[in-house]
Amino acid sequence: MGKAENLFLVGPMGAGKTTIGRQLARSLELAFHDSDREIESRTGADIPLIFDLEGEAGFRARERAVLEELTRLDGVVLATGGGAVLDARNREDLRAGGRVIYLETSVAQQLERTTRDRHRPLLHTEDRRARLEALTAVRVPLYREVADLVVKTDGRSVQAVVAEILQRLATNP
Repeated sequence: MGKAENLFLVGPMGAGKTTIGRQLARSLELAFHDSDREIESRTGADIPLIFDLEGEAGFRARERAVLEELTRLDGVVLATGGGAVLDARNREDLRAGGRVIYLETSVAQQLERTTRDRHRPLLHTEDRRARLEALTAVRVPLYREVADLVVKTDGRSVQAVVAEILQRLATNP
């Protein structure tokens, strides 16, 4: 299977990259990888602890190394972390390694989906909405820059999003 057949999911936290990615990989009979889970597996530490010990810069360096490797695999669906697009080298690797699908979601949907999630260090703040809005302002242009497809996820089931992705890939190979 060639590199062009890899699918890389980008988008903000709460967009459903991991859940949709797993189902998409199952439907296409491809291997599934999640860059955040891979970082945790390799370090033996969860992401909040990595942020506590190494800061965001330390985490981003680990993320860079993992993405450099995962984007070179063949026949994979890869769910990236929400901030993976911040590094220009990551954006280059994503574009070069496969098709990039931006799972677009609103700040309101992100808030709803992350309300009880304490596993997201960037949301350890008093005003989660303001933080998400600030992240959105910086990251959305980068998601759009790398995206081959943009798929809205707000208020939609995993099955509906996966079906749309499969249909759009089939009509635009």
